[in-house]
Amino acid sequence: MKKLFEYVVSGEVEVVVISYKDKLTRFGFGYLEGFFSSRGVRIEVVFGGEPKNLRQELIKDLIAIVTSFAGRLYGMRSHKKKKVVESVKRAIRDCQTDSKV
Repeated sequence: MKKLFEYVVSGEVEVVVISYKDKLTRFGFGYLEGFFSSRGVRIEVVFGGEPKNLRQELIKDLIAIVTSFAGRLYGMRSHKKKKVVESVKRAIRDCQTDSKV
């Protein structure tokens, strides 16, 4: 990522091609896109997927954040990390179910 920023800032690239948005960043894609754009660099996403509504995006971002922090706290392959991520997913499903009632 650091090297990519160096290329963008120095003007060595015009286009950054990625397979999916989350391959560049788990969350905050819009900030990177804005920064790159301000330097004249565009981001091309090959497999953009279906557009999601705001709620789905927020849930996806929340899970990505929890996964990232749990991985740092407990180690990437740890059973504890999986338990934390599953608990958050379950809590989100419960909230969605409660809001539909």
